[in-house]
Amino acid sequence: MATRTADRRSPEAAAWRKLYKGQRWQQLRAQQLREHPLCAYCLRMVPRRLTPATVVHHREPHKGDLVRFFDPANLESLCAPHHDGDAQSEDRIGYSTEVGADGWPIDRKHPANRS
Repeated sequence: MATRTADRRSPEAAAWRKLYKGQRWQQLRAQQLREHPLCAYCLRMVPRRLTPATVVHHREPHKGDLVRFFDPANLESLCAPHHDGDAQSEDRIGYSTEVGADGWPIDRKHPANRS
């Protein structure tokens, strides 16, 4: 008998998970990947990588807000490793830990860049 992995999401998050199964999201997701087929994070790397995107990520967490959820300007195409690692980390801590060629954090929201 197979065991199910416990869902570690909050009850609030579980309430809006169904949005990802709806036709409106599926169409928006397909459009995003069609128009932006490469991972946005990989394209920003030096040297630049051309990696197919397989996940559509919300730049600003929607937290169930339907306007943010379906806003095409709030979406970016990512490869699964970047979505499951870097993007989720940014959502959790509130800033990117990515550094530039000079070794300094590039995200203006990073604590090192706050004045």
